[in-house]
Amino acid sequence: MKVLLLQDVKAQGKKDEIIEVNDGFGRNFLIKKGLAVEATPKVINEYRQRKQKEEADRQKEIAAAKAMAQELEGKVVTVTVKCGENGKLFGAVTSKEISDALAGMGYNVDKKKIVTKEAIKLIGRYEIELKLYQGISAKVALSVTDERLQ
Repeated sequence: MKVLLLQDVKAQGKKDEIIEVNDGFGRNFLIKKGLAVEATPKVINEYRQRKQKEEADRQKEIAAAKAMAQELEGKVVTVTVKCGENGKLFGAVTSKEISDALAGMGYNVDKKKIVTKEAIKLIGRYEIELKLYQGISAKVALSVTDERLQ
């Protein structure tokens, strides 16, 4: 009997694989526990269509990430913060603040995708990296300014 695995099954296969198993094992264990479904032509066709759709969606995400990386490359993101007399910040500039500044510019970048080389605790200009997708990133200049100068 052929079954399509819905989850990883030890010593049998990984999720979304079509494997050949004994009829009793397939019906009484895999299908009964919800680990697999019988691989009928209809199920196989639905599986292939779902995989094609997932791949098309992934290609769209990659294209959108590349377009955003090109737009962002070399841009300056400005974050305004409170600081003391000598230019030292009260705390540090966080990824959340950078993400909010990017959102103000019209770019939706998750704070987890922002990489800074060191903690930003002084007013000035810094180079940060935005990891938009696996293998796709953009380098952006971060300008930290004092809110009293605004």
